[in-house]
Amino acid sequence: MPDSQHRATPDLPAHVTMPLLDLVTQQSLDQDYAHVARRRAQGDEPAPTGRGTSVAVLVALALFGLLVATAAVQETRSAPVDATNRAQLIDQIDQRRQALAGIQDRIGKQQAKITVLERRSAELDDEEAAVEGRLTRLRGRTGYGAVSGPGVRIQVDDSPSGVPDEAVRDSDLAELVNALWSVGAEAIAINGERLTVLSGIRNVDVAIHVNGRPLSPPYVVEAIGDPKTLQSDLVNSPRGQHFFALADALGLEYDMSNQSNLVLSGASPRALRAAGGADGSGVDNGASASSKGEEP
Repeated sequence: MPDSQHRATPDLPAHVTMPLLDLVTQQSLDQDYAHVARRRAQGDEPAPTGRGTSVAVLVALALFGLLVATAAVQETRSAPVDATNRAQLIDQIDQRRQALAGIQDRIGKQQAKITVLERRSAELDDEEAAVEGRLTRLRGRTGYGAVSGPGVRIQVDDSPSGVPDEAVRDSDLAELVNALWSVGAEAIAINGERLTVLSGIRNVDVAIHVNGRPLSPPYVVEAIGDPKTLQSDLVNSPRGQHFFALADALGLEYDMSNQSNLVLSGASPRALRAAGGADGSGVDNGASASSKGEEP
């Protein structure tokens, strides 16, 4: 290879490349030799016998052995400490793992309980929805819940003659209402007063009272039912025929029409006046104490 492409590596000093023990030994010997040479040159020292060299070597070896022994002693002393620390760490890890396993087990049990409770809650929600549905239907049937749907509207008014005997009476409205119930009416109201199983229709002086409230003519009877058949069934029923025959005989005015959507509000419940619990305690279930033909 040409000299231009080759770079000679510079020689490193001996204290860099030489092992430490050899360096210590050599430097000690060189210093001893230099010291003896100076004394001989001055005439102060006899020729070397080699004893000084042996002593220096022994001293260096002794120092090196002392260093090695010291390091070994330190390593031996620290070994039990390291082993103890390692054992403690392993023990702590095992304890933490056991604690974690216990926590995970408790979490699993709690999650299982939560799953059971959620399932039970869903079942209770379904039961509550079913009960609320039944209650809503029951209120609608008994008259204490608002209802809506198609049906018929019948308006009845007194005779234009003004004769008291040719005015609408409670029995006339009762006959019409009973006829509507008999042909499948699901809910009935008179002038907005919802009829219930305890509703009373009664004359008080010249006014007709429904649910204890006075009404004035014209009387608007609204009934929810099948509009395709309700009118025809009413006209052809025995009670319906009796009402219309009586209305024609008295000269009462009436008009009947189908309605696509009627909205009937629920009746206001009132407290019982006489009924009590089986144990003699009073009961307030919101029902009216009146019955048909009796004024509350």
